[in-house]
Amino acid sequence: MNLRLSLGCCQLSELFLASKASLRFPTSALAAGMVNQLKIADARSESSKSIIQDEEDKAGLGRCGWILFLISVLFTLATFPISIFMCIKIVKEYERAVIFRLGRIVDRKPKGPGIFIVVPFTDTFVKVDMRTISFDIPPQEILTKDSVTVSVDGVVYFRVSCPISSVANVSNANSSTRLLAQTTLRNVLGTKNLSELLSDRQGISLSMQESLDEATDPWGIKVERVEIKDVKLPHQLQRAMAAEAEATREARAKVIAAEGEMNASRALKEASLVIAESPSGLQLRYLQTLTSIAAEKNSTIIFPLPMDMMQQFARKN
Repeated sequence: MNLRLSLGCCQLSELFLASKASLRFPTSALAAGMVNQLKIADARSESSKSIIQDEEDKAGLGRCGWILFLISVLFTLATFPISIFMCIKIVKEYERAVIFRLGRIVDRKPKGPGIFIVVPFTDTFVKVDMRTISFDIPPQEILTKDSVTVSVDGVVYFRVSCPISSVANVSNANSSTRLLAQTTLRNVLGTKNLSELLSDRQGISLSMQESLDEATDPWGIKVERVEIKDVKLPHQLQRAMAAEAEATREARAKVIAAEGEMNASRALKEASLVIAESPSGLQLRYLQTLTSIAAEKNSTIIFPLPMDMMQQFARKN
């Protein structure tokens, strides 16, 4: 406490002297001097905090805590052959152990993997799994930006990056991450249109991952990946979209058919002009047609009729 008061008094005196000295200089120099003094004060405050923290760490458990700890050590030594099984603990390669000694975290770092020793009656530990964990986000009814109700679900992959923070800063890191993922999915998709939701899934996944990672960083959680699994649309909207797509395809088919007929009519016009230049060409085309019909349908008999005879009948009528 005395150290904190002395450091505070030193900072106030330095600021007072700096402000008193800056009155002799112009306004720009005064502002620059004040900024420098504030930076120095911030640096000194940080150093004072670190000194106080070091003193608290050195103080450790306090007198009563050290007395209880020594009693536990003496009791462990007295019952050494039996207590050895209570002292030695093992954690696997993918696990870490956070040790609490009379309610305080020991050394501010986890133990493991492998063998570590705890003192009975004063030490407790919590195992933390460091492997990547995946969970499904339940389907969420979401109202998009263009007022369309959709049901969206997804999957999240995360792991514990800091065992100390995951134990000391949140009561249940896994459950908290699951609940936060549900709310983040609602918040992110509520700002998207239906077209963006259906076409830009990768961008939505990246924005969700950044939001989750930033929110869970104080908990010692690292969000590795977020994916949108399925987007379920209402049946009426599905039918409307299907009708729209079908109408679009039919319109394209009609345009293509019309273009084909136009191209065919142009080709027939050019062919008729060529045949009109040579009257014998029409007879040859007629014989070629008879040859193709005889090759496919042998039972069909065709009698050619001269066109001049038909013209005479037409004149008589």
